[in-house]
Amino acid sequence: MNPVIISASQIVKKFNGLTAAVDGVSFSIEKGKCFGFLGPNGAGKTTLMRMIYCFSPRSSGTMTVFGRDPLREPRSIKQRIGVAPQEDSLDPDLTVIQNLEMYARYFDIPKTVVQQRAERLLDFFQLKEKVRSKIDKLSGGMKRRLIIARALINEPELLVLDEPTTGLDPQARHAIWAKLEELKSQGVTLVLTTHYMEEAARLCDELVIMDLGKIIEKGSPAELVERHQVKNLEEVFLKLTGKDLRE
Repeated sequence: MNPVIISASQIVKKFNGLTAAVDGVSFSIEKGKCFGFLGPNGAGKTTLMRMIYCFSPRSSGTMTVFGRDPLREPRSIKQRIGVAPQEDSLDPDLTVIQNLEMYARYFDIPKTVVQQRAERLLDFFQLKEKVRSKIDKLSGGMKRRLIIARALINEPELLVLDEPTTGLDPQARHAIWAKLEELKSQGVTLVLTTHYMEEAARLCDELVIMDLGKIIEKGSPAELVERHQVKNLEEVFLKLTGKDLRE
């Protein structure tokens, strides 16, 4: 069994002390795996991700990331994770390479190291030809690839991806999936939210389905498909004669 990277028990998140956006959620994520949260918009997936990467405090329950509590030791956790948020958070006033260089400053990475990593990441995500381009010159798929590249500039052990391919065309979506599979083969632990079953089935080793702030199902994609697939299918054929048609 691989070491546990994230452990959560009975996590609750309430806003203004009222409705729970996350309501009693428990799970654990092993090193080197891809763990997915599948569900419709408003299910609580993004809220849960924000608690994992220390952006939003939980209301109750216990959580550890790398054995540390996000409420007490956020700084040490942030140094070891990369975050690709759902929204486009790229700086439109900077070029592609400048976005990477600026983000790297948060981690105090030496400039020479940043240059080497940025070049490698842009090559990996097929953005090398856009190195001096402004953000508004990039397609939607290119922006998503750059956001993920930026999240990897500190060489994180854990990569958190919130709806990584939402709004992309099928070609761009498959390109990002291929890159995430390569990262996983390199030993990076992936945590992602999605509402695409195809995405979850392709990338995830383990999956939970969320709705209304709760986990309603969990298992591997294959187990969930087997559990919920239609066991019997009956087809009924009706033969219509010319007379039937006229009537």
